[in-house]
Amino acid sequence: MMVAVTIGQVYARPIAVVHRTARLADLATVVPDACGEVWRFVRAHNVTGTGHNVAVYLDEAMHIACGVEVPATFVGDGTVVLSATPAGRVAHAEHRGAYHLLGQTHTAVRQWCAANGQALSGPNWEIYGHWTDDPDKLNTDVFYLLET
Repeated sequence: MMVAVTIGQVYARPIAVVHRTARLADLATVVPDACGEVWRFVRAHNVTGTGHNVAVYLDEAMHIACGVEVPATFVGDGTVVLSATPAGRVAHAEHRGAYHLLGQTHTAVRQWCAANGQALSGPNWEIYGHWTDDPDKLNTDVFYLLET
């Protein structure tokens, strides 16, 4: 699998999230369930201006924040809370295809960073494109925060 990695600068995006801890093997269930919980909340509270689903992997212990892009004025309820994607210098790759293959893109980004002298610094995250029933047409942006 050929993965193109680019270096860039990103700004924080406000997101409504729930926090979870998951094993790698459970991500295929935990992430969609958590995003679904946030979607139920934003729909029930008529939150407008929502965007894509997001999963932020906060550390190696698999503490994650999952949810949806929202306006910065979002107010949660203590379980669903306002957060943001990290901001700063990043390594970015676009993953096209089924979600169960996302690990290959993550591995490729980490290997590219190691081979090109780019030190990872903290969290990584995924921003999911619009849903389609055709797994070959799924698009996910993968980001890794880099040391400055």
